[in-house]
Amino acid sequence: MIKTRFTEAFGVEHPIVQGGMQWVGRAELVAAVANAGALGMITALTQPTPDDLAKEIARCREMTDKPFGVNLTILPAIKPPPYAEYRRVIIESGVKIVETAGNKPQEHVEDFKENGVKVLHKCTSVRHALSAERMGVDGISIDGFECAGHPGEDDTPGLVLIPAAADKIKIPMIASGGFADARGLVAALALGADGINMGTRFMCTKESPIHQAVKEKIVANDERSTDLIFRTLRNTSRVAKNAISQQVIELEKQGATFEQVKELVAGSRGKMVYVNGDTDEGVWSAGMVQGLIHDIPSCAELVSRIVREAEAIIRGRLEAMTSGGAREAAE
Repeated sequence: MIKTRFTEAFGVEHPIVQGGMQWVGRAELVAAVANAGALGMITALTQPTPDDLAKEIARCREMTDKPFGVNLTILPAIKPPPYAEYRRVIIESGVKIVETAGNKPQEHVEDFKENGVKVLHKCTSVRHALSAERMGVDGISIDGFECAGHPGEDDTPGLVLIPAAADKIKIPMIASGGFADARGLVAALALGADGINMGTRFMCTKESPIHQAVKEKIVANDERSTDLIFRTLRNTSRVAKNAISQQVIELEKQGATFEQVKELVAGSRGKMVYVNGDTDEGVWSAGMVQGLIHDIPSCAELVSRIVREAEAIIRGRLEAMTSGGAREAAE
């Protein structure tokens, strides 16, 4: 058992989080993660309406009696989703943990806090983490350049970002981007984090509600199998490398506007990748961590393996390297 400030503050058994993932963070995966003793997140905006979110939360409750959370990502949009209505559903459904991401979540944080909901805010820089801490969030998920989805524009990898954030942030912090196994968990703890967030690794589990062919593609891919799109638009997104992502990059080199690539990157196309299993049908998020994913276990197998092996690394390999450990080994 690995106890950290994060497990204590958020009331979960293991310091492992399955963060919000569009089209993927649904009840069957979240419940499996929760039952494994980690913290799963339903992705609010995967549900077409606030009413659908209420139903998804209820569906998850039928599959687990352990704590789980909801991710609410606040991004600029021509026609923004009804965030306040999604927020109200989260509160009224009795969910006690929320992962926020994106734009400043001030009004959401205040409302959640008033209703006894703990807020874990995901961000990609120390300055944004400090801003969220001042806003009153309960924990930070700091997201390094290796991550799937939006790594920000600073390009700071986790090896630097995590300890830089740990030096300044006083509340519990989990590390995100590039985590898939026990070595990553131990490294994150050594760098000053209180746990890890895994997205791509949880996509590649038995309970993940995506097509088997996508899971097999993640296993087959290596650490070079991602592309950074929208760099020229200052809205960088790390996606699995495929025919569409390569096309988008080529168009960006020619000075394309978002309007000119909009059809290629439509969310509806990305969703169909997960439904049909054609990994070239649209853009879909995956991290560099694909290079560390070699199987498709159940969530229970994955979480227990990570915790068991992390304890073995801490008690065995690392302890043996200290002078006391070396002396004991000699004796």
